[in-house]
Amino acid sequence: MKRKVKRVETLLEAIPYIKKFRGKTIVIKYGGSAQIKGELKESFASDVVMLAMVGIKVVVVHGGGKRITQLLTQLGITTQFEDGVRVTTEESIRIAEMVLSGEINKEIVHNLNLHGAKAIGINGKDMNFMRGCSLKGFTGEIVDIDGEFINRLLNEQLIPVIAPIAAGEELSHPGYNINADIVASRVARAIEAEKVVFLTDTPGIVGKNGLFFPELTQREVEKLIMDGTISGGMIPKVKSAIEALKGGVKSAHIIDGRIEHALLLELFTDDGIGTAIHL
Repeated sequence: MKRKVKRVETLLEAIPYIKKFRGKTIVIKYGGSAQIKGELKESFASDVVMLAMVGIKVVVVHGGGKRITQLLTQLGITTQFEDGVRVTTEESIRIAEMVLSGEINKEIVHNLNLHGAKAIGINGKDMNFMRGCSLKGFTGEIVDIDGEFINRLLNEQLIPVIAPIAAGEELSHPGYNINADIVASRVARAIEAEKVVFLTDTPGIVGKNGLFFPELTQREVEKLIMDGTISGGMIPKVKSAIEALKGGVKSAHIIDGRIEHALLLELFTDDGIGTAIHL
């Protein structure tokens, strides 16, 4: 009986948050172990379907860096990173698109649809909705995002699953590989999302002494980058979170995707999980 009462209490705790977010849009950067481990993929898919069922609009932006690196290594192609961002060459951009759009994107869409969602996979070349230019080689930065295109999909009760490949500027251009954290941030801004959530393989942001930060301001984030506490792949995440907030997104969170049902715990519980970023 106590277990049943606990379940009811959990449901009651979620009700105010369901009301708060119903009809709102949430952008999820999906990566790390949550994108690789079987039980976590199941958990993520069921969470997204749950969000859609209670009237929350969801956009998923995914990465796939580990699989890209693995395939490049098998092909004998060297991978280089700068500040946590892959430097993409003309040789590797086609492999990146093949892995991101042809393999990972379709797998995520399939998993969501198996759980009862209406998901559709896209990249920036579809309807030319995300255009890029060169940042370094074929690693790109975003020039423009057609938020109306994404909103039309959402209004059709579809869940867009976005691979971070932007359209190039000329005929037959292979496109640009964009860091998925940056894409999530820019998409959230373009569609005026309520919240952007980054799934990671850490509890959130952790200090050098092991101290966990439940909340951080922009100034505190900048200090932690300067002293090396925030480094590598976490840098584009926190910078993207801040840029989303500057662009009008109401909240940004970095959460532990290794925890089953991390999304529901963040959105529908009083304490939430992970690190909240504020301006």
